[in-house]
Amino acid sequence: MIVVTRLNGSGFAVNPDLVERIQETPDTTLIMVDGAKYIVRESMADVIDLIAAYRARIVGMAYGTDLPTTRNATGPQPTLAAVAPLRTQDGGR
Repeated sequence: MIVVTRLNGSGFAVNPDLVERIQETPDTTLIMVDGAKYIVRESMADVIDLIAAYRARIVGMAYGTDLPTTRNATGPQPTLAAVAPLRTQDGGR
């Protein structure tokens, strides 16, 4: 999940895998695959960066790499659950 900020200043989490598209006209609007729309304070570039950082954390955790958390207006991103490694150190033997 990524944390974004409503126009009234309250933060909420969004599953980035369910974001269909992002519009900036001039407010940033997240349009979800189910048709729901959320207007957020972050710019389109910031939301894209949050999604990229989220996915990088997932991949990094799968490989056992510790990546730093990102910050936005509502604070650090929550810690994600552990992910099993894709392969073992000995090549799966």
